[in-house]
Amino acid sequence: MTPVYSLVLPIFNEEAVLPVLLRRLDLLLAQLDAPAEVIFVDDGSSDTSPIMLEALARSDSRYRFLGLSRNFGHQIAVTSGLARARGQAVVVMDADLQDPPELVLEMIAKWREGFEIVYAQRLSRAGESGFKKLSAHLFYRLIGRLSDVDIPRDVGDFRLVDRRALDAFLAMPERDRFVRGMFAWIGFRQAIVPFHRPAREAGETKYSLGKMLKLAASGLVAFSDAPLRAALWLGVAVCAVSALYAFWVVTMYFAGAHLAPGWSSLVVMITFLGGANMLMTGVLGVYIGRIHSEVKRRPLYFVSRSVGFETEAKSEQQAA
Repeated sequence: MTPVYSLVLPIFNEEAVLPVLLRRLDLLLAQLDAPAEVIFVDDGSSDTSPIMLEALARSDSRYRFLGLSRNFGHQIAVTSGLARARGQAVVVMDADLQDPPELVLEMIAKWREGFEIVYAQRLSRAGESGFKKLSAHLFYRLIGRLSDVDIPRDVGDFRLVDRRALDAFLAMPERDRFVRGMFAWIGFRQAIVPFHRPAREAGETKYSLGKMLKLAASGLVAFSDAPLRAALWLGVAVCAVSALYAFWVVTMYFAGAHLAPGWSSLVVMITFLGGANMLMTGVLGVYIGRIHSEVKRRPLYFVSRSVGFETEAKSEQQAA
């Protein structure tokens, strides 16, 4: 039976939270008004998570397991699960229970009203440090101002996507993916379900500061050319300051002022200009690096194991 709903959950070393997560998913599936599937995507876990989930997929047809060949990152894991989802309404959510499974019922209600993308907006973030809250707040405001696309504030990847919107998303071929920005870019009718984000049920966050910065940089570069414009205007400003300084030196010379023959000011100006040049070169390098990644056309990911997709493959063979 083809599911109406698909739940996609990327997994990376979440063995501590899995027992609670599976109980709550079972309760959610029992409340749904149509058949559903749950797709777990293991993103190269080193704990027992893939063993537990693979065994579950073999014993319960509602659950499916997709094991990637290594850790490709959260955004790629989400994409691989979305590519395998068969439902008409597909939900992406994290496995740490900071995305409450019960909220899916409210998202489905919005979908039934005709909205094609329903995203969960965080009103509060329990259990997170002040630094993480502040950095998230600043990031969403910054990208909202700089991006050419209206990316919703305080929204992660927890969302429901209609099949039509999902097909549009899957048609986007870029390698360096910022999923929440991509869904904002495709448009369609979108709605909000607000919620208070709870603390992790168990375990520790897998999103380190480095990963958060990488995701933020990816989102900014992917959906805005503001860094290029900033580098351009910085170069203009530096040239203007240098021209004014040169004009001042010439004016003082013709006015008969005594200028001490020092090289310190020259060194300062050369250093300043060199730094500005390196900054602009670095910004250009980021964009060129993205172009290099795209033109290689490597696959986004490789799957090492999959469980629960065999029935689908047999059906396709019979239909052919």
